[in-house]
Amino acid sequence: MPLPPSSAQRTRMHVRNIQLDGYKRDDARWDIEARLIDTKDHDYPLSSGLRQRGEAVHDMWVRVTIDHQMNVLDAVACTDAMPYMGYCDRITPDYAQLVGLNLFHGFRTAVKNLFRGTRGCSHLSELLMFLPTAALQTFASDVLDNDDSAHKPYQLDRCHALESHSDAVRRYYPRWYRGQKPG
Repeated sequence: MPLPPSSAQRTRMHVRNIQLDGYKRDDARWDIEARLIDTKDHDYPLSSGLRQRGEAVHDMWVRVTIDHQMNVLDAVACTDAMPYMGYCDRITPDYAQLVGLNLFHGFRTAVKNLFRGTRGCSHLSELLMFLPTAALQTFASDVLDNDDSAHKPYQLDRCHALESHSDAVRRYYPRWYRGQKPG
């Protein structure tokens, strides 16, 4: 169901597109790629020059290569469009610091600590926040979500709908249902 119509006339000023793609590689690793593109619906004057309507103000990429435990084995970032050519893109090599992090254990906190303030690009760092769930969805393509293994499915107890005490868990994951929530 889409959003209800706005109650006021509007003029769109900005578009941000974020795309995430997950790839299974032939070497038993996975690539998660993320891209952010900002455009304006009007000519946009910047100190560094005019961006024509529809021309990217930002076009930024990041790719991490991960193993089955979600450990980051390789990381690369690039900036194809930016407001300050030759300046904004200087930070992209620093994103190699992602190597060694784990997407499911402290990743977002580590990103905030590594790249806060002037130690990173706010747009690339924001884009990184999507990687853990994109990786989960990529892996989900390869694993049955109701596999009756000895391990609790990852998605349980990570959102309100799949809390161990919920009706959804009782219906779709009865083995992991924990009965009525205390209190």
